[in-house]
Amino acid sequence: MDLASLIAAERRDVADVLDGLSDQQWDAPSLCAGWRVREVAAHMSMGFRYSVPQVIGQLVRARGSLHRMTDRLARRDAASAGPGQLANWLRDNARHPWTPPVGGLVSALGHDVVHGLDITVALGLERQVPMDRLRVLLDHVTYKSARFFGADLAGVRLCADDMDWSFGVGTPLTGSAQDLLLVAFGRQVPAGRLRGGAGPRP
Repeated sequence: MDLASLIAAERRDVADVLDGLSDQQWDAPSLCAGWRVREVAAHMSMGFRYSVPQVIGQLVRARGSLHRMTDRLARRDAASAGPGQLANWLRDNARHPWTPPVGGLVSALGHDVVHGLDITVALGLERQVPMDRLRVLLDHVTYKSARFFGADLAGVRLCADDMDWSFGVGTPLTGSAQDLLLVAFGRQVPAGRLRGGAGPRP
């Protein structure tokens, strides 16, 4: 599977979504706690716009806190860039080779897909991430990766109702593949989208 092509397609698709948002939607809350849609969009392109030395410098300024650094940069960039620029940063860098510090291209795809869902699910948009992209990410879900993102999947069995995929042992929690991906990435899915027992514990 050509992961670089999947990543490029996802970035272009999210950029197209951003192009269609109203001013109110840009300022609406996302699934990322404390971030509006515009902060999420700014964060998605951070890896394209800052060199490694710049990132290191920002990390030092944030006293070694990756969370503090990314939060400050997302807020600063969201305040200084207009909607068109935020969308174009994704579209123009669709083929950029950036990857997170760990996980390679799979993690880069996860970064783009999940943050895209942070926007569309929070806004109630009916965007469906293509199944080939979801399959790659769901097949890499582990207990360790879920814990990294703040989700405790112990005693829960995630069961997709739109593809042949499940993970875990315990009380079934059923929903769409993309909603379950959000669960595995530690997101709080809006009420009514999942069926079954209690969800993962934060």
